[in-house]
Amino acid sequence: MSREALEIYLNDHLAGSTTGRLISRHIAEHHRSSSHGGELRRVADEIAEDRQALLDLMAALDVPTRRHKIYAGWLAEKARLLKLNGRVVRRSGLSTVIELEALRLGIEGKSLLWQSLLSLTPREELDEARLRNLLDRAREQIDTVETVRREAVGAGLG
Repeated sequence: MSREALEIYLNDHLAGSTTGRLISRHIAEHHRSSSHGGELRRVADEIAEDRQALLDLMAALDVPTRRHKIYAGWLAEKARLLKLNGRVVRRSGLSTVIELEALRLGIEGKSLLWQSLLSLTPREELDEARLRNLLDRAREQIDTVETVRREAVGAGLG
């Protein structure tokens, strides 16, 4: 991967991680009193840590952060408020399903980032053990979000 491509790739994932951090916090807050509240808070906290891990990795590789990418991630999260869920003011069960699906897709993307970086470890002198831990954690996050999503589908669409 060329240096320029690596910079674009990492900054694109930084935008995605910004969106994921905001969505995961929103979901955890909305479900704080549910049976999955603790799990969703843990996932949100880990997503924030994963975003910081990406920033640390970018700094170690001397990859500058592109503020416009961060703002794009922030705007993407705010755009979710404009989606139509069949209700004008209140949330619907569909809102929860869509948010959980968006979060799962984001975590899937993050897991692909860690996998891609693992393939570069010999050349880029990346911390292979750290990347493997981040990949394992992403897989656990996917499992957690999927469990909650399945329940939400039953409640929101059933």
